[in-house]
Amino acid sequence: MDDKDAKKIRQGGRGAAVLQALQKKAQHPQQVPQPSLSPQQHAVPPPVNSGARGVLGEATTLSPTSPPPLDHGDDTPKSETMSRGRLLTQLIRQRATGRGAGGGSLVMDNSGDKGNLDKPGTASGGAASLPQRGRGELMMARLVSTITTQPGALPLKPGPHPSSRATSPPTTNDEVDSAAEGIQDLSMSESEAEVVSRHGTEGTKFTGLTNWIYICREGDKAIFQYEVKFQPPVDDLRLRFRLLSTFKEQLGFAKTFDGSILWLPVRLPKEIVVFETTNPHSNEPVTLKVVYKNSKKMDECVQFYNVLFNRVMRKLNMSKIGNNYYAPGGSVLVPQHKLEIWPGFITSVSYREGGLMLCVEVSHRVLRTSTCLNVMAELCQKHRGNFKDAITSALIGCIVLTRYNNRTYCIDDVLFDQNPSSTFMNHEGREVKYVDYYQDTYGIKIKDLRQPLLLHKIKKKEQKDAGKTKLVCLIPELCYMTGLTDEMRNDFHVMKDIAQHTRVTPTVRLASLRTFIKNVNENENACQILAAWGLSLKDSCIAFDGRIHSQEPIRFGSQELKSSELADWGREACREKVITPVDLKPRCWVILYTPRDQDCAQNFCNMMRMVGRNLGIQVGEPVLAQLRDDRTDSYVGALKQQYHNQLQLAVIIFPTQREDRYSAVKRLACVDLCLPTQCIVARTINQERKLRAVTQKIALQINCKLGGELWALKIPLNGLMVCGVDVYHDKANRGRSVVGFVASMNQPLTKWYSNISFQHPGDEIIHKLKILLFESLRNYHGIHHALPRSIIVYRDGVSDGQLKIVEEHEIPQLATVFTHFDSYNPKLSFIVVQKRLNTKIFNAVGPRELVNPYPGTVVDHTITQRQWYDFFLVSQQVRQGTVSPTHYIVVRDGSNLKVDNMQRLTYKLTHLYYNWPGTVRVPAPCLYAHKLAYLIGQNVKKDPAAGLCDKLFYL
Repeated sequence: MDDKDAKKIRQGGRGAAVLQALQKKAQHPQQVPQPSLSPQQHAVPPPVNSGARGVLGEATTLSPTSPPPLDHGDDTPKSETMSRGRLLTQLIRQRATGRGAGGGSLVMDNSGDKGNLDKPGTASGGAASLPQRGRGELMMARLVSTITTQPGALPLKPGPHPSSRATSPPTTNDEVDSAAEGIQDLSMSESEAEVVSRHGTEGTKFTGLTNWIYICREGDKAIFQYEVKFQPPVDDLRLRFRLLSTFKEQLGFAKTFDGSILWLPVRLPKEIVVFETTNPHSNEPVTLKVVYKNSKKMDECVQFYNVLFNRVMRKLNMSKIGNNYYAPGGSVLVPQHKLEIWPGFITSVSYREGGLMLCVEVSHRVLRTSTCLNVMAELCQKHRGNFKDAITSALIGCIVLTRYNNRTYCIDDVLFDQNPSSTFMNHEGREVKYVDYYQDTYGIKIKDLRQPLLLHKIKKKEQKDAGKTKLVCLIPELCYMTGLTDEMRNDFHVMKDIAQHTRVTPTVRLASLRTFIKNVNENENACQILAAWGLSLKDSCIAFDGRIHSQEPIRFGSQELKSSELADWGREACREKVITPVDLKPRCWVILYTPRDQDCAQNFCNMMRMVGRNLGIQVGEPVLAQLRDDRTDSYVGALKQQYHNQLQLAVIIFPTQREDRYSAVKRLACVDLCLPTQCIVARTINQERKLRAVTQKIALQINCKLGGELWALKIPLNGLMVCGVDVYHDKANRGRSVVGFVASMNQPLTKWYSNISFQHPGDEIIHKLKILLFESLRNYHGIHHALPRSIIVYRDGVSDGQLKIVEEHEIPQLATVFTHFDSYNPKLSFIVVQKRLNTKIFNAVGPRELVNPYPGTVVDHTITQRQWYDFFLVSQQVRQGTVSPTHYIVVRDGSNLKVDNMQRLTYKLTHLYYNWPGTVRVPAPCLYAHKLAYLIGQNVKKDPAAGLCDKLFYL
């Protein structure tokens, strides 16, 4: 730049800003230039439509490094637009005075020394002070202190309150370009956000049905709640119902009882009512004490409705297993696999936006006809020398069913030193033999008195005495195995035979729901139970009007194609060039294989070069390393021997699938060597007719693991960071839980930064979110030299009962991160993703014919919750059975995105999972976080190397 150009820039003006932007473009050769708006488009916000190009907006907004609205602290509405000249003038003045708006500088005060960071209630420079500091706060403080002292680290310091104006100037040409074009935001103004409805309008409308049923009420009666205490205590739930039912005349027919809490429509004459009766098994006297607790309106007591319908289900001759009801009389035997399938229903009552409703879902319970004693006998014959170890490894962690009370238990240990003749201390403090206990309590005579006992530990949340650990000993001959083993799941024939009975189409599911409604309304006892409380069940499922978003165009390296109606682009992904290819350099990648797989390795190598050309990936000659045998040590040793600093990738071909061998290789590569690996089981590439298709998918996966990008969508929200969070629990080995956290690092949302943290086993609530987000923001700033304007977090794995805990514990962690940066206050949204739902959505094509809804289907009314901003989204197509929607609950909506834009962005994110050329059930960041947490928790069990955090090494 000559002196004349420099003078123009110092004088300011429109031409100066354009010239400066052009000069800065040379510093960012890899950035894709953003489309600009014409003067006609400038005055009006970009339209949102549902056509072929119907993305969140037809024009881009601010770039990833652009500032937020300049009226951040003023009373001017955010939607108001400046003229192009005024906007440029203000931008140039801010650059001259050092006042940027938006990204916020990564600057914190170093004045507070490290010693002060550890003191409770001491601020790290004032603005970041917290009243109380837990372990996460101290770790965060130490992390900030460490970063500020490292060579070349980011200068961090606390600034004024987050609501004040930011002080870092824009640093990239995209900021000037975006400002010059006057691009507007897609979010709503504050005034619009106050009155906007939580229902969207965009998309093609259709009429559908759901598996929710209206419950009609006559008035609003009061409910009186009592607690029933048994003395001596009665363990059998069915016996409790039997004892209480002897006092129908005193309590009335309309009573509803769940084994502990009793609901009545009228209040008893006394606060405490005592009844005397006799245990029919032991003939001992039993005292029932009914204690008054409180009274509520029917609207306030959803638990009552669920217990009431449990009574209805029992009147339909259904048995309760776990929390659901099944029909033993309708069981189907699969004798060739020693399985039994019980059909049933899952019912739940809830107040929804449309009123009081009952959700009825068709369910199946897979039971094994063999008992634990049968399994033990088989293992004793196979492993005579070490049968105890075989039994322990086979049974621990399994779920068993005891048919005498239809309850399920998880086996935590096998007690070989005890048997049914052993004794335990009962509630009265005297020793009782197990054989006598089962005879007196359940009327069951145990046959084998030499069998060991099974131990089950009651979970803390189920214990009444928090200070004691309650143990339950089970008899193996009374425990039936449930579920499927890994061997059964991997057996194609077993899963096919089971699917014939459990995979239900929408039409068959609707017929089952109508049969259920008919059985309830025609059963005299069931109707009498409901009528006693002024309730009745409607004779049809709830109909609604839904919307279908148009399919998204998919952008590849060479062209943009529109996906099919099934949201699938598998063929195109294997034919088109990828967006960002990563070439495999000659002798910079290695293939490890055993002698028996030598041909497979050579054929795979040749096919990789062939398919790589179609994808735009140059594949050089690899190093072929043959192992002597298939032992784990051989693979680990060969990988260490072949490793060098220029090595890009290691492909390992396993002759068989073994978890311990896979874990050893992944642990070495991810932790010690910082090397992406691709593990392949030989049988997947030893069939010549399938080799090309399989190799194409492997090549795409390898490109992702090396940092490449496959395809992209149009994401018009610039300055946006999308995060995905999920937690993995190691239930089998009771190991530490792992939190997976991924965050987008670019505007198309195709580059991701990954991080993990460990926490206590089984702990779902995350305690180190602050550190995880801080590291992501630090990495984002290192790439763009600015911070994101908006952050949207998709949190997977949270139930309805945990929403308040997440809102009060996890979201504040994220918000406190922003105080560590100078005047940084981004728009934060937090969305909970729920995929384990009983809700089903059907597309009605006839009076009695239903089909699965198309991908992009959205339902945001009637069956949505009343107290939350939420919606249901069907993002994928299934060819068999019934598709399940995903439930999105916007716990915090700080971005103020319009409802249609929030739903559309969520749907777009389901297209960006690179392990599948089609839409997936949850947003891609959630699935990436799940894959990351699963790999670390199941196999690696250590923190991965920092050099892998910017690659999808866990795919």
